[in-house]
Amino acid sequence: MLTEQPAGSPPVAMRHAWRDDPERFADLFDAYHRDIHQYVASRLSVGYADDLAAETFLVAFRARDRFVGPVGHVRPWLYGIATNLIRRHRRDEERRYRALGRADALERTHTDEAYDERIVDRVSAQGVQRGLAEALRSLKPGDRDVLMLVAVAELSYAEVAVALGIPQGTVASRLNRARRTVRAALGDEDPSRDEKGAS
Repeated sequence: MLTEQPAGSPPVAMRHAWRDDPERFADLFDAYHRDIHQYVASRLSVGYADDLAAETFLVAFRARDRFVGPVGHVRPWLYGIATNLIRRHRRDEERRYRALGRADALERTHTDEAYDERIVDRVSAQGVQRGLAEALRSLKPGDRDVLMLVAVAELSYAEVAVALGIPQGTVASRLNRARRTVRAALGDEDPSRDEKGAS
C-alpha cells in the first residue's frame, strides 16, 4: 500500500530510478535545482549559488548509489549537501550579514547587485534589516542552519533532521534558540513559520 508523498517529494514516476540509472539523474536536477540555487543565494550570494548549486548535484550524483532513504528524503538530502557546502563559506555568509546590517548596504559590491538590492529593499521595507542581519550573524552555525532550512527552504522538522543528520529533538532545540535570538532582535516578531513543526 502506497502512502501519500510528502510535499516536495520527487514525482512518483521518478522514485529511485535516478539512483540506478545515471541518465535519469537529470530528472532530480530538474526537480530541485532552482530551490537549491535560491537557498544558497539567500545565504551567500547569486555568484556563489551558481557554483554551489552545481556542486550540490555533483556531490549527490557521485553519492547516489549510497542514498538508501525513502523517496521523501531526497529533497532534505540535497539541502543537507548544500548546507554542508555553505559551511565552507561561513565567513562569507557572516560578511554578507554584516553588509546587510550596515547603513550603506546599498553600496555593496556583490556579484549580482540588482538581486542584493531587491533583498535589501524587501528587508528594509519591513524595518528589520539591521536587527535581522546582526541576529543571523550572531547565531551559532548549527542554529543558523536549522533556522534557514525552516525559514528559507521551508523544510519540516523531520526534513531538517534528515538534511543535517541530527535528531528531531535537536532540530527543535536549535530552532527554539535561534528564534529567541532573532525574535529579540526584531522586537518579538517570529522570523519563521511554526506550522511545519514536528509531526
